[in-house]
Amino acid sequence: MPLFGRRAQPAAPLDGVDVVLADLDGVVYAGAGALPHAVESLNRAREGRAIGYITNNASRTDASVAAHLSELGLSTRPADVVTSPQAAMRLLSRRVAPGSKILVVGGEGLVDEVTKAGFIVTRSAEDAPAAVVQGFAPEVGWTQLAEAAFALKVPEEDGGIPWIATNTDWTIPQARGVAPGNGTLVSAVHTAVGRLATVAGKPEVPIFEEAVARFGAQHPIFLGDRLDTDILGANRAGIPSALVLTGIDRPKHVLAAPQGSQPTFILGDLRELHEPYPDVVVVNSRATVRGAAVEIDGPDVRILSQGDRPIDLLRAGAAAIWSTGRAIFGFRVPEQLYADPFHRP
Repeated sequence: MPLFGRRAQPAAPLDGVDVVLADLDGVVYAGAGALPHAVESLNRAREGRAIGYITNNASRTDASVAAHLSELGLSTRPADVVTSPQAAMRLLSRRVAPGSKILVVGGEGLVDEVTKAGFIVTRSAEDAPAAVVQGFAPEVGWTQLAEAAFALKVPEEDGGIPWIATNTDWTIPQARGVAPGNGTLVSAVHTAVGRLATVAGKPEVPIFEEAVARFGAQHPIFLGDRLDTDILGANRAGIPSALVLTGIDRPKHVLAAPQGSQPTFILGDLRELHEPYPDVVVVNSRATVRGAAVEIDGPDVRILSQGDRPIDLLRAGAAAIWSTGRAIFGFRVPEQLYADPFHRP
């Protein structure tokens, strides 16, 4: 059951919100540097409400993330950061005995949480671990992946040990571009052993439940840059969401979003959290957002009016396509709807 129902359309996305839950990579920063308008917009959002950060990136500790955010100008405590390793420990504690030996594939962020949870860290399958926990870190290489494969060679249903992945994001935005994420590393182990990992982070619900409980949220909103993890996970948890076009997913992905991954709001950048969000009116396969209008005519998506803002045209195009319930490959979509004038790393 969802934790929260969708709210009526507010004047601005933040109206009525008591806790803002924000993804990090692609929303707040790309690599070490802050994205344009992110810091000032989030500091403004703190007025009268709490800010929490949810990240699938398992390579750093909550303390190091908090320090990084503080350096960028966002005053943040470690307790304000909810990480996928923390969600993984929730799952692990239900699967293995306290104090068990755990094979860790990952970096400092994952090792820190495993240790804090009272487990013993090992890097070798020869130590007979009780489970494998896998998370992203730049230093993860063949040796760590091979040890995981050795430990997981027996299927769990045949007496093998559990395998928990912090997350399965295929990519991670960096200052130089888009790089492989933990999903690619998990896939390498899966290919070797033919097993599937249990996933703790987005788009699964446990990480959202941890955040809601920690901040006592009654009317949260989640900010993300990925439809397949951030928005899908928020929808599964019943939390209203905003997709911001400063990270991985682009207009073409928005237009193609399946029902479970469609956000409540579409934002060009975080400044629009504070702006009145326009009504999205859909009548007879025609969607209108302020001066932008898009119509579905059989297999054709037609732009009737471009409007004054590219973001409104994208909102109208997405609403028109989504309203049909049909997949994007069933349409002829004008290239202008795929235009991407929005900032990305």
